[in-house]
Amino acid sequence: MLCIAFEVLQGLQYMNQHGMVHRALSPHNILLDQEEHIKLAKFGLYHMTAHGVDVDFPIGYPSYLAPEVIAQGIAKPSDHTPSEKLLLSGPKSDVWSLGIILFELCMGRKLFQGLDISERLKFLLTLGCMDDTITVLAEEHGCLDIIKELPENVISLLKKCLTFHPSKRPTPDELLQDEVFSEVSPLYTPFHKPASLFSSSLRCADLTLPDDISQLCKDADSDYLGERSIEEVYYLWCLAGGDLEKELVNKEIIRSKPPICTLPNFLFEDGESFGQDRDRSSLLDDTTVTLSLCQLRNRLKDVGGEAFYPLLEDDQSNLPHSNSNNELSAAVTLPLIIRERDTEYQLNRIVLFDRLLKAYPYKKNQIWKEARVDIPPLMRGLTWAALLGVEGAIHTKYDAIDKDTPIPTDRQIEVDIPRCHQYDELLSSPEGHAKFRRVLKAWVVSHPDLVYWQGLDSLCAPFLYLNFNNEALAYACMSAFIPKYLYNFFLKDNSHVIQEYLTVFSQMIAFHDPELSNHLNEIGFIPDLYAIPWFLTMFTHVFPLHKIFHLWDTLLLGNASFPFCIGVAILQQLRDRLLANGFNECILLFSDLPEIDIERCVRESINLFCWTPKSATYRQHAQPPKQPSDSNGVKNSMPYFSIDSQDSPKTDLSRESIQLNDLKSEVSPRISAEDLIDLCELTGTGHFKTPTKKTKSSKPKLLVVDIRNTEDFNRGHISGSISIPFNSAFTTEGELSQGPSTAMLQNFKGKVIVIVGNVAKHTAEFAAHLVKIRYPRVCILDGGINKIKPTGLLTVPSPQI
Repeated sequence: MLCIAFEVLQGLQYMNQHGMVHRALSPHNILLDQEEHIKLAKFGLYHMTAHGVDVDFPIGYPSYLAPEVIAQGIAKPSDHTPSEKLLLSGPKSDVWSLGIILFELCMGRKLFQGLDISERLKFLLTLGCMDDTITVLAEEHGCLDIIKELPENVISLLKKCLTFHPSKRPTPDELLQDEVFSEVSPLYTPFHKPASLFSSSLRCADLTLPDDISQLCKDADSDYLGERSIEEVYYLWCLAGGDLEKELVNKEIIRSKPPICTLPNFLFEDGESFGQDRDRSSLLDDTTVTLSLCQLRNRLKDVGGEAFYPLLEDDQSNLPHSNSNNELSAAVTLPLIIRERDTEYQLNRIVLFDRLLKAYPYKKNQIWKEARVDIPPLMRGLTWAALLGVEGAIHTKYDAIDKDTPIPTDRQIEVDIPRCHQYDELLSSPEGHAKFRRVLKAWVVSHPDLVYWQGLDSLCAPFLYLNFNNEALAYACMSAFIPKYLYNFFLKDNSHVIQEYLTVFSQMIAFHDPELSNHLNEIGFIPDLYAIPWFLTMFTHVFPLHKIFHLWDTLLLGNASFPFCIGVAILQQLRDRLLANGFNECILLFSDLPEIDIERCVRESINLFCWTPKSATYRQHAQPPKQPSDSNGVKNSMPYFSIDSQDSPKTDLSRESIQLNDLKSEVSPRISAEDLIDLCELTGTGHFKTPTKKTKSSKPKLLVVDIRNTEDFNRGHISGSISIPFNSAFTTEGELSQGPSTAMLQNFKGKVIVIVGNVAKHTAEFAAHLVKIRYPRVCILDGGINKIKPTGLLTVPSPQI
């Protein structure tokens, strides 16, 4: 009995450390596991009902309620009459309940069985007039003889637990230190909470191996599923066809009643009604329903034990084979929505990501690699944190931020939160609003150089939804996301940042879809009219959460320029309607955005990005280059579209910053000399050697069009470029003049075309002409031919005899 008491007190102590009390402690809420250790059940009811305020029934069981709880009654703050502050139950209330339970164990019988509820409560209150609670209870139930035979230390424990006045009753923490448990406490090792994924403490500090290493070996009949966390098993249970609401209906816990049957027979003027029983749905039903795992186990019957322990160092595919699906890796080719509903596929992905995340940041490279296939929804929150590079003691940092002191932004936050993704039950709940408020306020307070702009709440929503019970991680993810994708967007004066961003977006539209760009410019439908909410909220303001999750799964693998391609992909889905409409119709179309196929949007965004030279999306106001990566070489293994041109060290061949007005005057984007050399695959061993193309059997990725006069072209040009002098390139009607070079240019339509010259105004005009006649993927060499001259990569044509 002392062991039971000690373990219950340990559980209560742990709850108290997290600011909770049980308040509903009773024998059927104290369970035993397979090793006969205590597990406290149904401990969250008092906490989740706002200390009983949110429900119409008392929290707790009459026979086990502490006297001070009974004396208070069911107190509810009223909206009409100012009431005293609700007195909350403290840890000592649970100690009384434990005392009654231990007394019943000693006596071998239930207390108060012959009394109705009101008499039980009265009797418990009268115990305050008695000197010895234990003796009175024993006399009342005819078991004085049993009391006399109990050991002294058990009597002492019962007396301390059943002290009537709470001021004299010990807390669970104090009771655990009591000498009553001097013989029991050495049997228990102190509990160490495992270090969380994102913390400064050593995650491996308390790892111990069993003395007999053979205990780690599994036999064929091992219950691998039973070793997974309850969150994982419940998620898989739902995927395998489990329906919690249906189970509760079958057990008659959820009962539907026709509304007509709820009407009273008659009413008094004061509102009192007669003729109907009280609606049971608003009362507590504490029936425990066991959910059967048969359906899930049957679904996973062919999954071998190796699926639960994937080899992380294996170069082969991490998707193991199984008898039910000879090639599980074939599932990767299925649409994402099907993969996310495939129980077996999700089991493999969850187990793999769980192991990889436990090895973060050591396994960061592999997390990136696997995330490019897909991210299991259950692991999305932690995976996003890993992709954003969240590290360190995030909880300590978050707890240190003052989230209570009023600030000027409070009013705007209060206005915005009730409008943010309120179709979602979690985010629209009072607790969701409170968490929203704290995370947003923490961000505002911890970034004094930035301000709260409308839209920040939408940006916070995906992180809060995925980390609803971990505000610190939601805050950390948001704080890592904004500098990467929205650097300086939240300055008090952000007009220069937004204007540059929208100008680059306009150039991207012209680069990828000149026909659409021409039409939108002709009708005056510029990105300023529709795209600011897109980029300021990274599309969270225009798409529901389930679409944002799939979109951001890819966005987080891309760099800060990837959103441009998402924007172009959205426009291309609406292309036919935009081309057929004028200004007013386009405004109406974007005021209520039509349904967008997000999977197609993601596919097309990646394709657009692969066609976009890195430096084409260069922005003067983007995030400055980061420090060199750590020694584990994480950066080197990232895909092409995750490396930003901003991250590369600046050289003489990099893009130069230009005035915003100059940028706006150019229809086509500029690319750096670095990019040109890379895409042309040029190599040069010295300034005066003849440059050669890299030996690589692939079609040219681009065509260089040199618009200088023929004489300058013959003095030196880029290998493989064609000469179309600016002065004679176009006819008076604006069409390309005919000739061998223009014929080659037409053959390259659809590939990347780089305009090179020695007068910036001419190159910009030439590129604009090509866009006007619907040439896609046209760009300008930043700095012109003069940027290439010092490299020694220009070639001189051999003299003709």
